[in-house]
Amino acid sequence: MDTDVTPAEPGPAQDLRDEAADAVTHVVVMGVAGSGKTTVARMLADRIGVEYAEADQFHSEANIAKMSAGTPLTDEDRAPWLAAIRDWLSTEADAGRTAVVTCSALKRSYRDVLRAARGRVWFLHLHGSPELLAERMTGRSGHFMPTSLLPSQLATLEPLDDDEDGLTADVAAPPEEIVDDVVARCSAPTSGRTTHDA
Repeated sequence: MDTDVTPAEPGPAQDLRDEAADAVTHVVVMGVAGSGKTTVARMLADRIGVEYAEADQFHSEANIAKMSAGTPLTDEDRAPWLAAIRDWLSTEADAGRTAVVTCSALKRSYRDVLRAARGRVWFLHLHGSPELLAERMTGRSGHFMPTSLLPSQLATLEPLDDDEDGLTADVAAPPEEIVDDVVARCSAPTSGRTTHDA
């Protein structure tokens, strides 16, 4: 919404909030459906003692209905969803809190939206063979994402580029091993992409 109100100059409280936000590093656990994002994200958040959120809770009811019916989302559908996750990360950063969130983040352009959050945004990409991912999706219950959408997700996926801040991990490894590796490497995440192969 447009407004003619000129923002006030930041005072001491705003300065402190900005400093806190700059010191925060968020972790986005990304990947296609069936890659184990929720399991790894919850385990990681518990391990390092930070807030955790599931990307699905930021979807509109219309988006969930489309996916439940087996209809892939468009970039237009995803835009407000990504913005909501970005804004949540910024709110956590403003409070000086690191956060862990799951998000498919399949395209670099989607990740660019998340990277606009205040604080540092670091990506953990969980990848695996199509066969393993399909097997995991078939075995889970209570989720709206049908296995039929996996091929479209894999076709859309743009893996982390070398200049993106994050780590790629093979989901054939046990979740505990992936989390151990992330904690070991990322107590202060380093710039650039690295790969963990089980």
